[in-house]
Amino acid sequence: MTMRIVLDLSENDLEHFRKLAQKAMDASQKTSPDEIVAGAHKLLKEVEDSDATDFIRERLGQIKVLTDMLADEGWGMQEVGRKRVLTALAYFNQPEDLIPDHVPGIGFLDDAIMVELLSRELKPEIEAYKDFVQYRETEARRLGKEPAELNRSDYLVAREQALLSRMRRRRRTGRGGGGGAKSPFSLF
Repeated sequence: MTMRIVLDLSENDLEHFRKLAQKAMDASQKTSPDEIVAGAHKLLKEVEDSDATDFIRERLGQIKVLTDMLADEGWGMQEVGRKRVLTALAYFNQPEDLIPDHVPGIGFLDDAIMVELLSRELKPEIEAYKDFVQYRETEARRLGKEPAELNRSDYLVAREQALLSRMRRRRRTGRGGGGGAKSPFSLF
């Protein structure tokens, strides 16, 4: 049996989490990227070794996606994206938690809420990375290569080819806006 519990965070609640995130961002200026990632991995290990609920484990699993994005050389994350992800991960390096992590059952709840908020903020980056990983795995199998042999530029070329192919297909089927008939203004 499962039970659904919904938390409604007020604007005041969200402001509190924003302040915590801002404090972490400020502190992250003095922390190296390697230290930030190590802190995130430490938290993941603590959750793994704890009696954390499935809800918390699922949410905190997003931290792994974020650290994978940073470490994946094939993805080649740009500096702006790296900074956004590192800033988000910096929160998990803070020694002071809203709820201390050692409290049984709910110790990681504040971390799970923060991950949920940060994941929403980083949704475009996360979705793009997941698309890339899926492309890389599928394409590597198709080509008989190791996934590590494919990188972001391969992905972008494939995306460009898919878009051009879709455009040509639409043009042939008349879904390009002309309703199938040649436009009276067409030069082609």
